[in-house]
Amino acid sequence: MEKLLLTPAEAAICLGIGRSKLYELLAAGVVASIRIGNCRRIPIAALEAFVASLDEASSCRSGGSVGPAA
Repeated sequence: MEKLLLTPAEAAICLGIGRSKLYELLAAGVVASIRIGNCRRIPIAALEAFVASLDEASSCRSGGSVGPAA
């Protein structure tokens, strides 16, 4: 069975960033997380949503077109 929740260290590895940067994103509310007792866990869906938001922001900045103008 695939993991549904990741530790901050695992989530940082998945995103290809450092653990400190991930904690910055968590503190800013950019990446959602949950607490189970004293443990912080990041849902896989939260990482996917974060990456999708980066992709959307990138598309908006570039004008939204993917290919050459026709």
